[in-house]
Amino acid sequence: MSASSNKDTTVVQTTVDDDSDKSPQVHAPNDGEIQFDEGVEYVKGNPVIRTGADVSKFIVSDRDDDDPALTFRSIVLGTVFTALSSVITILYVFKPYQVQVSAVFLQLLVFIFGKAWQLSTPNPDRFKSPWVRKVLQFLNSGQHFGIKEHVVAALIASSGNNGLSGVEVHAVERLFYNIHISAATAVLSTFSIALCGFVLAGILRPLIVYPAEMVYWSTLPQVVLYQNLHFDPRANKRRLTKFGWALVFAAVWELFPAYMVTWFGGLSVFCLASMGAPDRTRKIFTTIFGGASSNEGLGLLNFSLDWQYIQSTYLSLPFKQQFNTWIGYVIFYIVMASLYYGNAWNAKTYPFMSTSLFLENGEKYPLDSVINSGGTIDFTKLANIGLPHLTSSTVWGYLTQNLAIGALITHVLIFFSKDMLLAWKQARSKTQPDPHYQGMLKYKEVPMWWYLTLFVLAFFAGLIVTIKGETTLPAWGYIISLLLGAFIAPFSCILYGLYGTGVGTNQLSKMVAGALHPGRPLAGLYFASWSHQVILLSVNLANWLKVGQYTKVPHRIMFATQVYGTLLGAALNYVVMITIVSNQREILLDPIGNNVWSGSTVQSMNSQAITWSLAKEVYGVAGQYIIVPMGLLIGLALPMLHYLLIKFFPRVKNWPLNTAIIASYAGQMYFGSTSWIWSSIAVGVFSQFWLRRRMPGIYNKYNYLIGAALDGGSQLVVFILSFAVLGASGTERPFPAWWGNPSGGNPDHCL
Repeated sequence: MSASSNKDTTVVQTTVDDDSDKSPQVHAPNDGEIQFDEGVEYVKGNPVIRTGADVSKFIVSDRDDDDPALTFRSIVLGTVFTALSSVITILYVFKPYQVQVSAVFLQLLVFIFGKAWQLSTPNPDRFKSPWVRKVLQFLNSGQHFGIKEHVVAALIASSGNNGLSGVEVHAVERLFYNIHISAATAVLSTFSIALCGFVLAGILRPLIVYPAEMVYWSTLPQVVLYQNLHFDPRANKRRLTKFGWALVFAAVWELFPAYMVTWFGGLSVFCLASMGAPDRTRKIFTTIFGGASSNEGLGLLNFSLDWQYIQSTYLSLPFKQQFNTWIGYVIFYIVMASLYYGNAWNAKTYPFMSTSLFLENGEKYPLDSVINSGGTIDFTKLANIGLPHLTSSTVWGYLTQNLAIGALITHVLIFFSKDMLLAWKQARSKTQPDPHYQGMLKYKEVPMWWYLTLFVLAFFAGLIVTIKGETTLPAWGYIISLLLGAFIAPFSCILYGLYGTGVGTNQLSKMVAGALHPGRPLAGLYFASWSHQVILLSVNLANWLKVGQYTKVPHRIMFATQVYGTLLGAALNYVVMITIVSNQREILLDPIGNNVWSGSTVQSMNSQAITWSLAKEVYGVAGQYIIVPMGLLIGLALPMLHYLLIKFFPRVKNWPLNTAIIASYAGQMYFGSTSWIWSSIAVGVFSQFWLRRRMPGIYNKYNYLIGAALDGGSQLVVFILSFAVLGASGTERPFPAWWGNPSGGNPDHCL
């Protein structure tokens, strides 16, 4: 072992294999004395966070106060805020850019109301009657609001989006097929889709939850905030004060880009410079530099100041993840512009960005004219009207999704298989060295029969729906959809745990559905929902189980409350979806949308369902989009090329390349608003490239905490604005038009 140091930095080096996904054992400093741990870099006495082991030692406390977790108060608060979570979740499905509900936003609200419950209710000790004391103790009257109660309540609320996939299918049915399913189909399908993937998370816990490297980086702001709020709040008073100011600032600021000065949602020097130019020039500038409105343009060098779209994700995702996304964005700009201006697939005939389907002449495709009342394709009518056509941006988006899926499978097998085998052996022998895993050994694990029983119930509910319902999906297709999801889920969980992000795997489900059920778009939608939901729920439950491991919430309580929150959230999602679809139907069916409402997400789902139900004609050997399914095979080869490159040029091993993430981000933003991309890059560079390396003391104390505050403040205001003035409740009250809030055209003043 050798050590090298300079004025500010000390790095202790060992002979550990230089792999960013493996880390040596480290030991946290104590007693106020700097102890230089092997393999850890220190700057001015503060450790630089690089690996999951660093997170376990230096960011997250392994303290366990043995306080109660499942209480009357935690269930009530979780139930109330699941309603709020469900509303926001489904709300963003119909926004220009879809984001997940900030768990931090819910976490803060739960904390405020939990503390209010504690302080505003009488202490049981004030009463002489034993019966009264017992009742008040059960109601948690005047009782301390602890970290585990907080975690349980907040995670119940956060699980409100777990059943979203099934609700989105029902939204497509209502919008594009005018099908109103029966109550039995709605209940059983929502139940089945919402819970079918939990069993895999249970089976895969040794791989996707227990190891230290499975950080689930995007949840770190949440974990850090839990511990700052509950562990020694007096000692953390300075941090919490800064948190409060950041929260207030974010809330006040969000009023401007979200409502009063929508120009702040997309600042583009090029758009402003082109305002007096001819329309032809302005159209080119809009395509390349515009991005504040839905499907406007690429958003090159367009900066958004709207935190609801940026989010703390880019403050928490590790550098190795963001480095790959930046490479993907470069490819995105070059290829998207080249395809359109090169007129690939007759690109100039159609809008630059849109997820709708079109006729060959560029007019909107008349879906109603080729769909029977049962939701199947009428091939006689199809022959008269012609095959649907896609925009070049949509083709590229579909292609990159397949590239990413193929690369995901091969990358995990090549680069992570040895680590996963070791993690499995350590879990079976209970020798996993992570201190948080060791701290959870005193709690009873969830028996596997719990997971299996839940799966059996969800399976038979889905089977009943496919046999008796209006899905057009046969029972055997339903079973294959579950098997396909079960195959992909482990790969997605591993990538998400290591990098804090995943790749879109829904495309593979749609491909298989189209091949198995030609001419049945609704069958494809249901097939993809069940298949993808197995993957999504595995990732989500593993994520929350990791939060539970960090905060020492017993395993069985985590499982039971996640099931409860998922079911409650799915039901509420469905009710809110019906409200929005009914009130905003016209704009949701518009191919472009506006800067407030957009049907791009459900349009994309329907477009994929239609085109994949015509897989042979559209994507087959004779189809013009054959490159899309070919992308899966090409993607499988990408990590192999990466591996060979390392063999010939060993120094490439030091570059944190991941071809699955690169491919995913090379086409991820093929629809919606894009002005936030450069803002996210700026935030990532500041946080992960500069602050983490140059000022690790400030980074370790405030990076995740301030990110949580910004998320909470912005989403609180967006929620209020959406229902107060932006039309989610049916009545829109727009802010008066002025230069900073144009009533027509794009907020960034592109054409």
